[in-house]
Amino acid sequence: MRLEGKSALITGASRNIGREVALTFAREGADLILNTRASNQELEQVALECRELGVKVHTVLADVSDSAQVSQMVEEGIEALGKIDILVSNVAIRPHTNIVDISDDEWHQVINTNLNSAFYLCRAVLPGMMERRSGSIVAMGGQAAITGRPGTVSVTAAKTGLLGLIRSVAAEMAPYNVRANLVNPGSTDTERRNPEWYPEFSGGGRGGDDHLKEIPLHRQATVQDIANACLFFASDESGYITGDRLNVVGGKYIV
Repeated sequence: MRLEGKSALITGASRNIGREVALTFAREGADLILNTRASNQELEQVALECRELGVKVHTVLADVSDSAQVSQMVEEGIEALGKIDILVSNVAIRPHTNIVDISDDEWHQVINTNLNSAFYLCRAVLPGMMERRSGSIVAMGGQAAITGRPGTVSVTAAKTGLLGLIRSVAAEMAPYNVRANLVNPGSTDTERRNPEWYPEFSGGGRGGDDHLKEIPLHRQATVQDIANACLFFASDESGYITGDRLNVVGGKYIV
């Protein structure tokens, strides 16, 4: 198993991509610290499924856009499992608002959730990784980290900043054998609880022919596709890759 003997912290783990990353890592032998902000019942169900695969699981409710809560979560996780070898920073929100209409509060909420959270998490887990001279950080970007689209100024700014954060962490942590990389999911077949964040699909076009014809592989990603990319970066198979990004977008940006 590729992650046997490792412990991983996965944020946003109660559903969709985060849930599949947790299950994939559990199948590969990793003990887990699983986080969500409020969906405790869903998180405990994921934890149960992971424990059935034979790994230890510690769950934490925490708002990762809050520095103090992140520090407490990491402290609790290390106390429970002894160490954190892998971080998967997966939390994000994606409101669509035109630049002339976005409020200060919405701007700061997106930056705090999509970018500041990753900074808080990296800062909290890195001392232990540096001490052990081993670790892998995986952050979840997206198409907003590749190109800009109308109505996504806050999301695109945050995700582009996330790429910069990951590159800087990778450069600074390389002497400690700690790697940092970005996974950019393309259109992924997931449950969407905030349809207002996806106005381009308000007419039901998501997953339809008009949508899929823009993707060379002519399908959406599955959550397993994204989890596989995270597993690659978390495992020793990517041991000579750091400060890089993997675009899991079905070939959408082939030039």
